[in-house]
This record gives sequence, structure tokens and C-alpha cells, in this order.
Amino acid sequence: MKVPSTPAPQDEMDRRIVLATQAGLPLVARPYGAVAQQVGCSEEEVRRRLAAMLESGRIRRIGAVPNHYAIGYTANGMSVWDIADERIDAIGERVGALDFVTHCYRRPRHLPGWPYNLFAMVHAASREAALARVAEIAALIDGAFPGACRSRDVLFSNGILKKTGLRIGG
Repeated sequence: MKVPSTPAPQDEMDRRIVLATQAGLPLVARPYGAVAQQVGCSEEEVRRRLAAMLESGRIRRIGAVPNHYAIGYTANGMSVWDIADERIDAIGERVGALDFVTHCYRRPRHLPGWPYNLFAMVHAASREAALARVAEIAALIDGAFPGACRSRDVLFSNGILKKTGLRIGG
């Protein structure tokens, strides 16, 4: 799959809004108002421009990026699945819809050593709880798509890696 390039902000005000928000929205009652004050426009203008940037694909999303460790989820496991290619889209949609799966995506296999093509991230307070969630995923797959999963594993993280997206310079 080819990843599209992200177009640059449309004008100087868009650029200022991106610079003001790329490290996160201010933790205040009216974050868009605070951004508006910082960049020199109205709150409505900030909202309108962010919506336009989302619509055009110039920015991908506005959302919270939790620190799972800080909120008590210290057993973070990437479950990896070897799924039959003809079933992966349907299975990925079902797995990705689970409320305890935060990331679910397809990746190419790298045979012979890496047969896995579906990845689903789960977070839990303990390894046992994370493994129980992975067992729930397995039961879902086996129940709805018998024989579609040939193997699986769980890769546990032992620290936090980069938790930021691409940044543009000021």
C-alpha cells in the first residue's frame, strides 16, 4: 500500500495553528480559544481551519494520546496473528472494533521467520489480563472464522517509545 504524502498547511494561519497544536491542545476549559489567542484569530476560525485540514487530509486526526503506563496499563501486548489472506479484512474489522484493542492493522509477512500479517494492540494492568484479552480475540476469530488463524503470539513492551507524530519546524 502506498502511503500518501501529507500536503503542507495551506497558508500562514494554518501553519501557525499546526505549530500551536502539534504538541497537544492546551489543558484548559476552552483549548481552541487558547490556541486562537496564541495565533491571533477567533476560536471559530481555529475550529473551521482544523476541520478543513482534517477534511483535506492535511492533518489526520485530533485525539488523545494516553500514556498507558501512567494510567495503570503496564502490560502492553502487541498480539500478532497469521491470518488467511482471504479472511484478513473481515477479521481485522471485527478485531479492531473490540473496545480493548487500540490499534489493529495489516502488515506484510516476512517469511520464513515472520508469518504474521495482522497486528492488534491490547493494554492491561497485568500480563495475565493482557493474555486474557488476546484469548478473547482468539475465541472471536475461531468462533466466527474457523481455521482462518494459523498461529499467533504476543509481544510485550517494556517501555514507552516515541509517542509523538511528525512535527513541522517553527
